[in-house]
Amino acid sequence: MAEPLDAHYQPDGRPVDEQLADLRVRIDALDVELLSLLNARARLAQAVGEVKKIDGSPVFRPDRELQVIEGLKQRNPGPVLPESIGPIWREVMSACRALEAKQRVAFLGPAGTFTEQAMYNYFGSSIEPIACSSFDEIFRAAASGSADYGVVPIENSTEGVVARTLDLLLQSSLTIMGETSLAVQHNLLRKDPGRDGIRVVTAHPQALAQCQGWLSQNLPHAERRAVASNAEGARLAAADPSFAALASERAASMFGLHVVQRAVQDEANNRTRFFILTPAEKHKPAGPTGRDCISLAVSVPNKPGAVHDMLVPLKQHGVSMNRIESRPARSGQWEYVFFVDIVGHPDTPNVAAALEALRAQVSFIKVLGSYPLDAHGSH
Repeated sequence: MAEPLDAHYQPDGRPVDEQLADLRVRIDALDVELLSLLNARARLAQAVGEVKKIDGSPVFRPDRELQVIEGLKQRNPGPVLPESIGPIWREVMSACRALEAKQRVAFLGPAGTFTEQAMYNYFGSSIEPIACSSFDEIFRAAASGSADYGVVPIENSTEGVVARTLDLLLQSSLTIMGETSLAVQHNLLRKDPGRDGIRVVTAHPQALAQCQGWLSQNLPHAERRAVASNAEGARLAAADPSFAALASERAASMFGLHVVQRAVQDEANNRTRFFILTPAEKHKPAGPTGRDCISLAVSVPNKPGAVHDMLVPLKQHGVSMNRIESRPARSGQWEYVFFVDIVGHPDTPNVAAALEALRAQVSFIKVLGSYPLDAHGSH
């Protein structure tokens, strides 16, 4: 076993090259040990997979993985930063999961979108990504079984909810089994390194909206052209030097574009929240984690005070509400569906009582999903 360094290693008086050579030998030895330990962990994960097959338990349990990561953060003696532990162990667990079965995950493509980045942040990179051209296609892929999961944006801290995702959640039999959020930085990308001659700025409608102030001030005469994804905009910019795109640095690298201007979004703390979807019949809900959320779709009778009455059971049973949004019910009668996020787990007594009382108050209710909250999310 390689001997670790003391906590406060100080360079000695030997030549630098000699000291570096010794340190690199010790690092190489530790890397071999780490690899051996990773393979030992992988064998145990394979054993867990065999046991899971007995009762059909799912390969992927995000609540269990979150519990592991949080436990490691609490035990971390340093100097590894706590925020580095999650990404490291998520990749380790992703690699171990892939030995049982590679998860097929549908996302808004092509490669290089923020949805793709959110997908890898949540699942790790040892998955089978399935690029889709629209939110509708993501839902169809997950519902049909051609993908095990789908990743869709649900809201942005600047522009609010993604209406199409809400509409599809109402129609679909998929359930929300997780969430993740991503700090979103939009960059102006172009084939040429400067701004001169930009005729069109292209991106997803949400990205264009999140950068409208900067665009109005800096490129007031450029056409703003909405496309299916930011990565699609980057592809178009790579093909036409008069186009510029709003996209990630990853997209710039993938499509060979210059980053003309970084962080052109109007809000510095711009975040997007994503839902992880899966067929309800294949999902085994997680138990309470202490940081849980339930997403609901609710309709109320068209009468005075109906919305107030909908909220009363939550107050009576001490249940907090994180979010409420409305969408037209498309009945032609000016009726609305309310999308509500409440804090808690269905198995918690006060939450169960609140949901039972709520069902008695409303004309329609659909539980869209119960899932652990993202530790770095918007809640």
